[in-house]
Amino acid sequence: MTQLTREAGSAIEQIRQTRIQKLADLADKGVNPYPYTFDKTASAKELQERYKDLPAGEETTDVYSVAGRVMAIRNTGMFIDLMDDTGKIQIFSHKENLPEEQLKILKLVDIGDIVGFTGSIRRTPRGELSIKSTDLKLLSKALLPLPEKHHGLTDVEIRYRQRYVDLIVNEDVRDTFRKRSLIIQKIREYLAKEGYLEVETPILQTMASGANARPFTTHHNALEMDLTLRIALELYLKRLIVGGVSERVYEIGKCFRNEGIDTRHNPEFTMIELYQAYADYNDMMTLTENMVAYVAQEVLGTMKIQYGEHEIDLTPPWDRKTMLGSIKEATGVDFLEIYSAKQAIETARRLHVPVEDNMNWGQVVEAVFEEKIEPGLIQPCHIIDYPREISPLAKVHRENDRLTERFETRVNGWEIANAFSELTDPIDQRMRFEAQAKAKAEGDEEAMDIDEDFINALEYGMPPTGGMGMGIDRLVMLLTNSPSIRDVIAFPTMRNKD
Repeated sequence: MTQLTREAGSAIEQIRQTRIQKLADLADKGVNPYPYTFDKTASAKELQERYKDLPAGEETTDVYSVAGRVMAIRNTGMFIDLMDDTGKIQIFSHKENLPEEQLKILKLVDIGDIVGFTGSIRRTPRGELSIKSTDLKLLSKALLPLPEKHHGLTDVEIRYRQRYVDLIVNEDVRDTFRKRSLIIQKIREYLAKEGYLEVETPILQTMASGANARPFTTHHNALEMDLTLRIALELYLKRLIVGGVSERVYEIGKCFRNEGIDTRHNPEFTMIELYQAYADYNDMMTLTENMVAYVAQEVLGTMKIQYGEHEIDLTPPWDRKTMLGSIKEATGVDFLEIYSAKQAIETARRLHVPVEDNMNWGQVVEAVFEEKIEPGLIQPCHIIDYPREISPLAKVHRENDRLTERFETRVNGWEIANAFSELTDPIDQRMRFEAQAKAKAEGDEEAMDIDEDFINALEYGMPPTGGMGMGIDRLVMLLTNSPSIRDVIAFPTMRNKD
């Protein structure tokens, strides 16, 4: 069964009707199939560990209550595989141990039901640790069947739409989301050790800012004003640096971009952004690689990970390459010797890189980099010194005013982090915003508006600051060897299905 359909007359609907009849049978016996609580005294993993040395054929007088989902039934209910969130344990139910009324309830138990069992510990002659059941309590009657054991839930779209079923039947999916939680926990742990303060900033904002992206818009009725869902965390975190709440702040939170969906993009995604006063982009490179390496070691026990066909070594320090230097090395073209957008466009087209006629010099450089360089960056590296035109929030490079002190971290050909020596000059920031606003007026829907309040904050004085943003979902993909962002987001955005 690869599709969970409930159309009238379907096999699944017939099973559902049979199980609904069992609800009536349970009611006749005075059984509530959806009770309020159950006193669970041990997990499957705890018992497997505690009695790992119990010999085959041995029994104990130790009594426990366990609860979980029935995943297999053998010998008309004599043997049941019970799964909880820690693992599996076998339940042995026999007429010599269970009262007659409970045996009747046992016959109404199906695969997928959630049941609590109480009994003593034994290991079967075949070596399977078991609960010798003396009492059972139906905790939730499942009306829909689980996918068949041998075919599983293989339809990818259904797996994403009905993640709850995907989690029930696929242990590797459960493991991915447990690792996701642990990855975020370890990021927080690392930053706490580094003295960072976790903060929260608004999700509903008056304008899209902090990145080049199309926002989602909404309307607040009481205030009679349009709002956007945030596309980045940046500008409010910088306001907190201005305010001095801490010299080191970060936020892990949801961002929203009204853009396309592919294996690395979902409209709703999770980011971490962090800012450190009196630091620059060099400090951010060191922090980024040390944080990722720490998380990998803590979660996976190694800094050498497997992603697809590649072994990737996350051990710091990571390589550092300039964007323009890597282009020159690969193509022989030095874009620093090209000053006009027109000449840059002509050069890109000679390199067979698709570019638009209205692109500026920096956008062309970025397009050439993404086409010619990015896919080959498998081992972790920081690509540094981006063009000024595509970095409206980064400080001008201290050695070349056509560039900025910005880097993006690439692993497996992806961007996983973006960081700057943050722009703190309010006059320069206004000029950058005005250039963005001009681009937006000319049709660039991803360009930023002028954020007057942020400029006002800068005019109160912001210390030299390094900042970094990282996509949590992509980091989880990398550390769990997951091919799609939908594999690491529990409930990804899906097109409506009629």
